Amino acid sequence: MLFPLKMEKLRLPGLYLFMVLAIGCDKQSPPIEPEPKEDPQSSQYGTPFAKIPAIADVVLYEVNPRVYSSAKNLDGITARLDSIRALGVNVVWIMPIYQTGSVKSVGSPYAIKDYFSIHSDYGNLEDLRELVDKAHSLDMAVMMDWVANHTAWDNPWINNSGWYQTDANGNIIIPPGTNWQDVAELNYDNQEMRQEMIKAMKYWVLEANVDGYRCDFASGVPGDFWRQALDTLRSVKDREILMFAESDQKWLLDSGFDMIFGWNFYGRLKSIYNENKSASEVYAAHVSEYSGLDADEHIVRWITNHDENAWDATPQYNFKSLDGAFGAFAIASYLGGVPLIYNGQEVGEPQRLPFFEGNNTQINWLLNPDYKQKYKTLMRFRAGSEAVRYGAIANHHTFDVAGFRKIKGNEDVYVIVNVRNKQVDYPIPTSLEGTVWRNIFDSGQTKTLSGQISLAPFECQILAR
Repeated sequence: MLFPLKMEKLRLPGLYLFMVLAIGCDKQSPPIEPEPKEDPQSSQYGTPFAKIPAIADVVLYEVNPRVYSSAKNLDGITARLDSIRALGVNVVWIMPIYQTGSVKSVGSPYAIKDYFSIHSDYGNLEDLRELVDKAHSLDMAVMMDWVANHTAWDNPWINNSGWYQTDANGNIIIPPGTNWQDVAELNYDNQEMRQEMIKAMKYWVLEANVDGYRCDFASGVPGDFWRQALDTLRSVKDREILMFAESDQKWLLDSGFDMIFGWNFYGRLKSIYNENKSASEVYAAHVSEYSGLDADEHIVRWITNHDENAWDATPQYNFKSLDGAFGAFAIASYLGGVPLIYNGQEVGEPQRLPFFEGNNTQINWLLNPDYKQKYKTLMRFRAGSEAVRYGAIANHHTFDVAGFRKIKGNEDVYVIVNVRNKQVDYPIPTSLEGTVWRNIFDSGQTKTLSGQISLAPFECQILAR
């Protein structure tokens, strides 16, 4: 079965690709002796978090531990949780922190050797518990990153007959349609393996009190497994679980996930800034992605994440400037869906941020304090606005300006973003002539709309009435 590469990470840059291709074509690893350890017996640590947000209220923040702090570990994340909360974030997603493999390794955190242990670079279970406890005290949920499709070649599971997919010669294979030479494809026809995977997912919910998972390459795993696993997790006493699938496949929502990725929206947004497409295309993408969804099913919207940043470019490159990136994020986070902020985005970090072992890059948190303040204003206003989160959309786009209103009851919010690197005159809709608004970035100063608004290159205005 081939999987569309558009949706999944191409995780091997040139040097790594050379390394793994040099390994050869034999996909069968030698037997790995299981490490002596007792079977983890999970018990509930702490009190389940009682303030899981409704999905429409979620603001996600993705943390790459290898770049987030100078410590490059869990303690480095814990120390900055207050700063994350100050952005208006209520759910923190941490990239994989598990013990990774060494056989055929390229240093990827998505090649997991042991689902029940934390990589020594990051700390231990007590460090994770401390992080989760502090996040909960700040009214933030914590999601771990889960990899259910494949494991490292030296995961002890590889000794279990039938737990992995094989070719015609009985050799264990890599995920079909990928170049991921560092991982082995699991076999979901094997019920024993399924039960062990579910036990591993349940382990962190209980032992570290985490609140759910972002699931890597979720579309590579059968839907009936996800239903089985999610039913088990959600049956834990007094527990709400958040589940986010790395995919744009809507069948995953039917399998129990709360959120999927909005790849089409992101692609349309990029094309507007890079291919001179009409600003109205984001509205068409929004309508298409939400078609057929239930009220509690949502699309995650972003302008960067760990894959896009590491393998493509920074937001300010993809959207032409810091101002362009900010306007793009305003569109993504206000038109609809669940906004995602990738660490460093809020200060305009100019470096691409790798996530492989051996990386020495670190985010400079002292950059662009005024830019970070705009992010705070944007997200805090969203948190307090039912119109932004739940309102109906009134479409006022032009070719060069993304213009739309979010309306609920007596609340009316008007988003106006110039998507071009030039001054643009934006005509005010006739129905809004003479109406009075305040720009949320201008300390509440009011303005009366009339005629047209002259917008500077990439200018973003958010007006409230």
